[in-house]
Formats: sequence, C-alpha cells, structure tokens
Amino acid sequence: MFPVRLVLPLQWGEMDAYGHVNNVVYFRWFESARMAYFARLGWPELERASGIGPILHSTRARFRAPLEWPDEVQVATRAGEVGADRFTMHYEVRSRSLDRVAAEGDGLIVAFDYRAKRKVALPDAIHERIAALEAGAHRP
Repeated sequence: MFPVRLVLPLQWGEMDAYGHVNNVVYFRWFESARMAYFARLGWPELERASGIGPILHSTRARFRAPLEWPDEVQVATRAGEVGADRFTMHYEVRSRSLDRVAAEGDGLIVAFDYRAKRKVALPDAIHERIAALEAGAHRP
C-alpha cells in the first residue's frame, strides 16, 4: 500500500515530439510525491530546527505504458527498506484513462546534515514517523 498519493492532470507541455509524456516528467512527479511524503513526516520542520534533512542519492524509473494527453495520473509513494542513515522510496504512476500502472520507480534517500555538509544517521523521529505512516497504510 502507498500512504501518500497525489492526483495530477497531464499538461500539454509535458508531451514530447512523439506525442507522449517525456521521461523527465516522471522524475518531477516522483519528486512531488517524495516532498509530500516528507511533509507528512514533518521533516521540513525538523530540518529547519536541526539542519538535518533528506538528500536524493539515486533514482530510477521503469516505464510500463506511454501516457498521452489528456489524462490524469495518480502518483503514489511509500518507504521500503530503512537503514541507519538511509531509506528507499518506491513510486507508482497510475493512468486514469488506461486504468493501469504506467511507470514505477524508486529512489534512495540519505539523511544529510546541511550545516556540516555530510551524511548523518537518520533521526530517530524520522525512523518512528516512517514506521507509523507505513503502518497506517497497511490497515484494512
């Protein structure tokens, strides 16, 4: 289950010369979902207070079906494996008109001290909030 979901309309400007959504757009959607997830964790407030925030280490996408305008997508995200200083985020892009998954992706998020400019341990509060958010997503 995905605890954070965004519904986004396709924009005409997101189409490429081949008449479908350009691959770069999916990464923008992943970013929007990721930031919504961080907001649900309260990480922006924690970062302002401590200087410790998330940084994207790597990301990738697997394209399952081309998307064409007009359409609307649901972009969903969840946390996967959580380590001492990092966690994986999983993404799913579902097309309303196709009624199927159009793309999947993942990203590795690392805790970063923006004041000291170095990787740090994931704050305990973030560990706890991820567990709580994910547990809520799996309730019947």
